[in-house]
Amino acid sequence: MAKKLAVIALGGNALLRGNQAGTIEEQEQNTTDTLENLIFLIRKGYDLVITHGNGPQVGNILLRNDAGEQLYGIAQMPVDICVADTQGGIGYMIERMLRNVLNKHKIEKNVICIVTQVIVNKDDPAFYDPQKRIGKIYNKEQAELLAKDKGWIFREEVKIDGGFRRVVPSPEPTGINE
Repeated sequence: MAKKLAVIALGGNALLRGNQAGTIEEQEQNTTDTLENLIFLIRKGYDLVITHGNGPQVGNILLRNDAGEQLYGIAQMPVDICVADTQGGIGYMIERMLRNVLNKHKIEKNVICIVTQVIVNKDDPAFYDPQKRIGKIYNKEQAELLAKDKGWIFREEVKIDGGFRRVVPSPEPTGINE
């Protein structure tokens, strides 16, 4: 009998809602609520692969980077390290909450978290025209200063008039190393 597999993609906003402060308690509850909705798949014999977005979480880490640099002179980490940081933290949270949900439903199942590195095409157009907005919103003067000092690229913010946000490439994945 062939194994059944369901791939579940959780957006970053599924774990951290826009109207929330972002406490770990809020994120754990959101994660638990989401995972409760997947129990029926496990009961039907599916193995699960759960992937997740991390936009809000990466934005928060970038703000911590800014604060650490400004307040304590701590060097900022590059975006790929911030993404890996969120993968590990979110993966850990999903794994822990899933174990709790499985225990609650008296289901024995192995759970593992894997931090992945995606493979992209080095000629992807996203590298030449970054569009993915990340981090906080700056005014024009701040954005120009940061662009000069750090080499960051900014675009006008679509949500707030007169605001600018850093943009980075977001190339299409072509594979996964792991």
